[in-house]
Amino acid sequence: MASRRRKVLSDQKNTEGFGDGEGADVKLIEDHHYVTLDNGIVQVTISKPVGIVTGIKFNGLENLLEITNKEKDRGYWDLNWNKPGGGGIYDVVEGTEFHVASNDGDKVEVSFIRRYDPTRGMVPLNIDKRFALLRGASGFYSYAIYEHLAEWSDFDLIQTRIAFKLRKDRFCYMAISSDKQRLMPSPEDREPKNSQQLAYPEAVILTHPQNPEFQGEVDDKYQYSCDNKDNRVHGWISFDPMIGFWIIFPSDEFRNGGIMKQNLTSHVGPTNLAMFHSGHYAGEPLFPKFRNEHWKKVFGPVLIYLNSTTLGTQSDLWEDAEEQMFYELEAWPSDWPASEDYLKVDQRGDVKGRLLVKDQYAFPMTQSAQYAYLGLALPGEKGSWQIESKGYQFWTRADENGYFRLSNVCAGEYGLYGWVPGMFGEYKWESSVIVQPGSIVDLQELIFELPRDGKTIWEIGIPDRSAAEFFVPDPDPMFVNRLYLNHPERYRQYGLWLRYSQIYQDTDLVYDVQSNYWETDWFFAHVARIKEDGSVASTTWQVKFQLDTVIPAGMYKFRLGFASANLATIQVRFNSPDQYVPHFDTGRFGTDNAIARHGIHGLYYSFEIDVSPQWLKEGQNILFLTLKKPANIFVGVMYDYLRLEEPASEED
Repeated sequence: MASRRRKVLSDQKNTEGFGDGEGADVKLIEDHHYVTLDNGIVQVTISKPVGIVTGIKFNGLENLLEITNKEKDRGYWDLNWNKPGGGGIYDVVEGTEFHVASNDGDKVEVSFIRRYDPTRGMVPLNIDKRFALLRGASGFYSYAIYEHLAEWSDFDLIQTRIAFKLRKDRFCYMAISSDKQRLMPSPEDREPKNSQQLAYPEAVILTHPQNPEFQGEVDDKYQYSCDNKDNRVHGWISFDPMIGFWIIFPSDEFRNGGIMKQNLTSHVGPTNLAMFHSGHYAGEPLFPKFRNEHWKKVFGPVLIYLNSTTLGTQSDLWEDAEEQMFYELEAWPSDWPASEDYLKVDQRGDVKGRLLVKDQYAFPMTQSAQYAYLGLALPGEKGSWQIESKGYQFWTRADENGYFRLSNVCAGEYGLYGWVPGMFGEYKWESSVIVQPGSIVDLQELIFELPRDGKTIWEIGIPDRSAAEFFVPDPDPMFVNRLYLNHPERYRQYGLWLRYSQIYQDTDLVYDVQSNYWETDWFFAHVARIKEDGSVASTTWQVKFQLDTVIPAGMYKFRLGFASANLATIQVRFNSPDQYVPHFDTGRFGTDNAIARHGIHGLYYSFEIDVSPQWLKEGQNILFLTLKKPANIFVGVMYDYLRLEEPASEED
């Protein structure tokens, strides 16, 4: 077993961290209904054979979990699923078999299995939940193996996760990043007598909070969502005693949708979530459909990390949790899991190479794909990685010279995908990547020819798969979360979709590429207009631009990237606002709901539109972008990038 370090803060603000093989033996204590894992630092009690964490003892506190909750509502794995064409079914995973997977003094690992029984109407999966406690560890791990056999019933998997409900009389301070930390309302503050529900149940205004500091604030769990790539450690802090409760993700490989996928973190409860698989900020495309196929996947392990301090502050606990997170990242993949389904380091390989980009109109020579995102996912089409949920994904960022290395990749066949921040286009290598155990696959130099027909006439935005560079308004004073005032993630405020109709009261957005700036003049979301009677209406945005001459030969190209779309249809017209048949129609697309859930992006979409010279004219031109017949205020898009190009020249 790999040694674990011990971490002690300088003034004895001790986090009781991991030890280098030090500490008491790990004990397994069993009785008829429970099993307890105890290493002298933390005690974890789990119901048997159900496999629900009922108690966590640490630093003198008998139970960190909410003791007023029923035992099955404290620390549990759950999932949502549906039969084909049916409605969603919620399921707390309760095991029926208990096994000791490992018990050698250095580690105890226990297994709680629920086998598929078609007579019980359950999700057609075998599920093996595991919990492990290591010597000297100030926390414990959990992971699970899900398996579906080809002959079993068909189903769709909507979501699966671990949830911990912490003591509400102790844990009141939440931290999900270095700049997103705050005291939080109580769960009672969200009760109907103390709050007013907004447009959906998750969002409320606190009208009678216990702490007057929260009076009039909006609370919504989606305001604390986070991209997978940034969702490494989050949790809660108790001030009496000073204890931190954290979930640490050492890897993204088992989470669906890739590193740009947004997920929930922590929220009022106090609730701490380890999200493995969900459709949040994407919708139905991320619900994998299992039809006559064998599938097995390991979710985790994740670390439930506990720390404490006697002389320090919440900042010390956060910094220590971050330090432990970095250690877990470096130590991945772990060598301690007893399951053979979790692939150890000798069952993995590396993939390396260098990505270069080519764009003859933007730069004369091939150049390095600086800080490109490169990833391996199951083979598919360009961009398919962002809706891939059945397999594993492995991502990294290239260095300033375009060199990249994907380490500890599970053996298998993959597609290589990527994109370069600041450059429009989706990369996919034309071949599959075969990773063998212990291998290093050297792809040498790869060329990414960026999509391009001709010289840029104008562009709006930065091709970064996000609408964050556009104008995000201040929130309505009635709908404020004070955490996000003067914050880089100001788009997390509730109700910003309502601000469009307030700012553009009489006419829709008009943008002149020669005199306007997208940072201040391009609203971050193209949404409907709210009329006086509360109904919604289509909106048409205008982009004005000048052409000295119109090139008669060849097609102009209009490239349109969307950072988000929700049940939207965008119609494109050049100089013909009243033309019944648009020059281009996206058709209805997107189900990510990122507008309502305060995400600056959802799934990414792009369109390449041929523009006839006959649609253009010398002098001023106007591009019309119409959001067609929105059904409600949450129908809309967030643009990522817009670019109009000249036709390719004969020299090309």
